Amino acid sequence: MSSGVSVDEFQALEQKVLRAVEIVKREREARATAEAEIALLREQMAAQAIAVASELQAAEGRVQILEREKEAVVSQLAAVNQERDSVRQRVEKMLQQMDELL
Repeated sequence: MSSGVSVDEFQALEQKVLRAVEIVKREREARATAEAEIALLREQMAAQAIAVASELQAAEGRVQILEREKEAVVSQLAAVNQERDSVRQRVEKMLQQMDELL
């Protein structure tokens, strides 16, 4: 050959180009796979975020119910204490009256 490149050198160059093309193909496939995995993970994260938000909302509802129940119990306890004090006063009054009679 008069151009200065032998057949062996040309074949070696051709092999390098083919290997480079294969590497680029593999890298593109790997990138496509990675992008698909990323999309799937994003979908899963969004679904989990929705589930967590739903659980949080349900928990907040339960907390509100418990707070209302607590308020009712505190109110009942206050009423019972008031009634107890009233009964104690009446008993003390009766005891005083009995002491006066004796």
